[in-house]
Amino acid sequence: MDDRDTLGTLISAPLRPLEDRWRSPLRAAELAEARSRSDSDPDDYWAWVAESQRWLTPWHTVRTGELGDFRYFEGGRINVADNCVDRWAEDPATADRPAVVWEGEPGDTRTLTYAQLADETDRLAGGLRALGIGPGDVVAVYMPNLVEAFTAIHACNKIGAIYTVLFSGFGRDAVASRLAAARAKAVVVADAIHRRGKLVPLLDTLRAARTDAPTVEHVVVVDRTGRGVPLEGDEVGYAALLAEHPEGAATIALDPNEPAFLIFTSGTESKPKGVVHSVGGFLLGTWANVHWQAGPAEGDVYWVAADVGWLTFPIQAVIGGLAHGATIACYEGALDTPSPARFYEICARHDVTQVLCAPTVLRLLRKFGDDLAASHPLPRLALITVQGEPLDGETFGWATDTFGVPVVNAYGQTETGSTWTYPVTGVDDLKAGSTGTAVPGHAYAVVDDDGAEVPPGTKGNLVLTRPFPTLARTVWDDHDRYLETYFGRFPGCYATNDEAVVDDDGHLWVLGRADDVINVAAHRLSTMEIEAVVGTHPRVVEAAVVGVPDATKGTVPVAFVTVTGEADGVGDEVRALVADTIGGLARPDRVIVTAAMPKTRTGKIMRRLMREVLLHGEARSDTSALEDPGSLDTLAAAVRV
Repeated sequence: MDDRDTLGTLISAPLRPLEDRWRSPLRAAELAEARSRSDSDPDDYWAWVAESQRWLTPWHTVRTGELGDFRYFEGGRINVADNCVDRWAEDPATADRPAVVWEGEPGDTRTLTYAQLADETDRLAGGLRALGIGPGDVVAVYMPNLVEAFTAIHACNKIGAIYTVLFSGFGRDAVASRLAAARAKAVVVADAIHRRGKLVPLLDTLRAARTDAPTVEHVVVVDRTGRGVPLEGDEVGYAALLAEHPEGAATIALDPNEPAFLIFTSGTESKPKGVVHSVGGFLLGTWANVHWQAGPAEGDVYWVAADVGWLTFPIQAVIGGLAHGATIACYEGALDTPSPARFYEICARHDVTQVLCAPTVLRLLRKFGDDLAASHPLPRLALITVQGEPLDGETFGWATDTFGVPVVNAYGQTETGSTWTYPVTGVDDLKAGSTGTAVPGHAYAVVDDDGAEVPPGTKGNLVLTRPFPTLARTVWDDHDRYLETYFGRFPGCYATNDEAVVDDDGHLWVLGRADDVINVAAHRLSTMEIEAVVGTHPRVVEAAVVGVPDATKGTVPVAFVTVTGEADGVGDEVRALVADTIGGLARPDRVIVTAAMPKTRTGKIMRRLMREVLLHGEARSDTSALEDPGSLDTLAAAVRV
């Protein structure tokens, strides 16, 4: 089986030209200039990006060093909160513009203008300083999507503290391990959160975790539920801290290469890996990311339908979004609570113009049905953009046709600090399932195992060939691990550890983790290729494919599917469909129909846990990012059928 034959179905999608009403001549002209700068010298492009920000001290050198050891904007001093909050609050034209439009799961709402956001952030910064928090100290933010997540992060930015976000679904052990690894000095936590109609007691979890997190000296408690939970020891109320510090805090001028943001990745290893992003690099890169991917303009409302504990939320909402002076919509709860109409209701209630989400959200909406969508028209909606996992062609087509808006598919990683390849909003033509082309300031290659670039249509290893500001600078407390993990295999390049292919139109298709590529009887098959075909079955709403050992073939694919209607016959039909489309070697050994798949709160399917349940009857690696532990029981029962 030739690679081109195997990939043919996946990458044969035609270009879908943007409709005239979706095009922006001004953005096209701006992008042409940016691409010209980048093609001539990427550093010149990043200098252009830097000019969009307010510098406290001018820089003199755009970049020094290469991949593995580089610095940007030497000599300059900058502050993220100054650019994301203060400069908009100081401008009479934008001071009263809504910065955050928030809605809680019970239906309560709150809106902060830029002036109000600046005041609350400044007071919190003053409170943190009074608690002894200063430059270089680590503050953990352990809460759901609340306004206080914005103020906590920017209070840290203002005083030079390093913030780390903890997923609000984490249990005691996951919280403890990350606080200990980060050497966190303080935690800003909500007393509890609303999730699917229930209260999840975060403060209780944190109190239990502190036994194994001895560096934590202070806890700031947000009374999310209004219950007035009695505080203990070194705990202080968020509202009281604000009231006590109307003087605020001085804005610290920071080296753009200093650490600003520490985020831990989940995986198969027991020790969390902390990825470190820089002050100026993360600010500039996320500004550019939001600029090209979402393109917010005055009057827009940009809903980042992601969890604050997922890197996407700091990129697109807290940093990149506010750096544009945008109005960000923020929702606390589950999209199916109290009814499947919640997504549509939020969009209508807050006049949402752009939505960013994981592809799983679109699959969820598709599962809810066309009638629900038809009964909730969204005339203000102008863009949907997705990232975080592969977007299948069926879902792309459904969303485009149902909402009548362009669907922009983007790719990036925790380590890259932003998405870096996608069709630029308002300019580039689309292609179902592809991640478009690299945006200015980024360069990549698809190479074989020896590091030689492969031709279009051939799968290979995706690497980045030049530094850029948002690329992670190190692994927390383990720089050798950083160098070995990302730069050891392909010297001079950053290894994404993903497989990819470039099609004949120059569009990039990211096929998933290299360890998700399975070798069936000496033929390499991407699980994404198989999933894309499985997803075309009319009764399949969602699909996940994993590889499992086989005595004869080495590895065989197994497909998990959720379906609409009756499941009878779906397994045989899916197996035949894959065999007819890709070939007999790709035919799933089993097709398991399950009512639920293990996912993160942001909707990412946790395929490694599915593989473990299939092989061992239980999950054996890190489950801390799992939203619903019960989904593993559902999956295990389906496997046993």
